[in-house]
Amino acid sequence: MNTIKYLYSYWGSEHMRPKEFLALVISNGFDGIEINLPKDIEFERNFHEALNAVRQVNPSFSCGLQQVLGVKKETPEEYLDIVLKRLDRLVPYNPTFINSHTGKDHYSFSQNCKIIEAIEEFSIQHNIRVYHEIHRGRFTFHSLSTLKYLDVFPNLKFVGDLSHWCVVSESMLQDQADIIDKIIPRIRHIHARVGFEQSPQVNDPFVPEWKAHLDQFVKWWQSIVDHHLPYRDMTITPEFGPFPYMPTMPYTKEPLAKQSRLNMKLKEYLKTSLK
Repeated sequence: MNTIKYLYSYWGSEHMRPKEFLALVISNGFDGIEINLPKDIEFERNFHEALNAVRQVNPSFSCGLQQVLGVKKETPEEYLDIVLKRLDRLVPYNPTFINSHTGKDHYSFSQNCKIIEAIEEFSIQHNIRVYHEIHRGRFTFHSLSTLKYLDVFPNLKFVGDLSHWCVVSESMLQDQADIIDKIIPRIRHIHARVGFEQSPQVNDPFVPEWKAHLDQFVKWWQSIVDHHLPYRDMTITPEFGPFPYMPTMPYTKEPLAKQSRLNMKLKEYLKTSLK
């Protein structure tokens, strides 16, 4: 029987060492992790050791690794070289999947296609699933233009984070249901975060003023689960982020909600809401 596995994001837990982080994840009932490994040789060594120790006890523990790079001025060729080197560094961890932030919104269609093609070849060569995240700034930044890439690469698979398309379109995508229906079969991993027309993250999805938005996102996530669960396990990362995703009070910079509490509460909420 296929199941939904819930992963906990390292985003916002950067103060924690690997063993400490994994202990937190397991003690709070998550089935795995999702992490963009920092460039820190000691951290990577400790992370690998801690991950292997967890897998010895629980071989089905999920590990999603991210390919997320900072913004810099570079040619598409320079960008691709860095991406492929980054992906090669992730191979020894035997990830469950790689979440790739692929391409750039200001690269041309053909330039992004060359980048996608190289990453897809990496996926086949190493037998590692690579999912391209729906995200502002990447080739997937816009709903309709993303469909054009599927004409060239019909087997592309995505990390579904529809909050970004809400921001790009300044809407709750209520007039794009036909596009969403075409994307849902491609989504293999969900980033569960509630956004709205002006931001990819509300301050707290469980307060009354955001209930309609929470309900809409749960409706999308249910549609994704309904499509895939008969055939495969699904993974979901509750992904409320720290500042600047998390709004803060002026001057004091006090977060309006506790990020870790939101992600843990959302996991429990989805366990009872998604059928």
